Amino acid sequence: MRVRPTAPILPPANIQGNALMVVIAIMAFLACLTLGAVSMVRATAAGWQSQISREITIQIKPADGLDMNAALARARDLALTFVGTRTGTIMDDAATARLLEPWLGSDLQLDDLPVPRLVIITIDESNPPDFDGMRALLKTEIPQAFLDDHRTWVDRLVSMARTTVWIGTGVLILVFTAMILTVIFATRGALSGNRRIVEVLHFVGAERTFVAREFQKHFLKISLKGSAVGGVLAALLFATASLWQSNSRATPESEQAMALFGSFTIGWSGYLGIFATMLVIALLTTVTARFTVMRTIDEIDLVRSDPSRSDGLPASG
Repeated sequence: MRVRPTAPILPPANIQGNALMVVIAIMAFLACLTLGAVSMVRATAAGWQSQISREITIQIKPADGLDMNAALARARDLALTFVGTRTGTIMDDAATARLLEPWLGSDLQLDDLPVPRLVIITIDESNPPDFDGMRALLKTEIPQAFLDDHRTWVDRLVSMARTTVWIGTGVLILVFTAMILTVIFATRGALSGNRRIVEVLHFVGAERTFVAREFQKHFLKISLKGSAVGGVLAALLFATASLWQSNSRATPESEQAMALFGSFTIGWSGYLGIFATMLVIALLTTVTARFTVMRTIDEIDLVRSDPSRSDGLPASG
């Protein structure tokens, strides 16, 4: 005697399921894209902050009767006397000309222009020097010297990174909220089309957990397929952008993109975040479908016990 296999309550593929899968794929793509962009901006801002925090700059403006080379060496030596400084580098004429080349062109003659000269001092990030004391000493010894410790830029970068994180978090919350509402409506639509089957199963003794589990499995498959498609597309987008950037370095397009957006590499942590987002989307979809089915079955029981509630009328006394 062979037992005939039972068919699922819901068909494995229908128009509603396919439409929901497309919506989940789009939302998963947007969520993973937002997560990767936030991770990329945070990494870029952290790199900028680390580079800025490791260095301070002494700027010396040219003046009549000032021996620029002697002043640069003197400023470097004075800065290195402070605890927390490591090395000092005087930017020569060639390095200064390269800095000014985008604005003043090539073959720049620095002797013909009153161009300030720079001394770069690397510092110990864990034990920074006394910036106020260094600034006062330089002002006394070399009036044309100005110390820039970059703290203003660091504060701006930290503020920018925090703002980006909050914006990205808000977008993720909006995407997840829209997805949950979509799943609720899709689940109710699926229940409406199969309401008679659910009622018959429930009335003949099938527990509501059994019916909810069947719908849960159905929507879990849909959400896994949709989130996988969206997450893989987002990961491929970041991988393609990173590959393009690595293969087109030293080109104007790549330099401009790097200046505006930083590196497109999100690292293994970013890809793990995309994978985690896919799992979260599938979990949210499954849990939402389960609670929606349970609530609908409770409504069926309520209507069965009081038929007057089926049309929204209050119960008669």
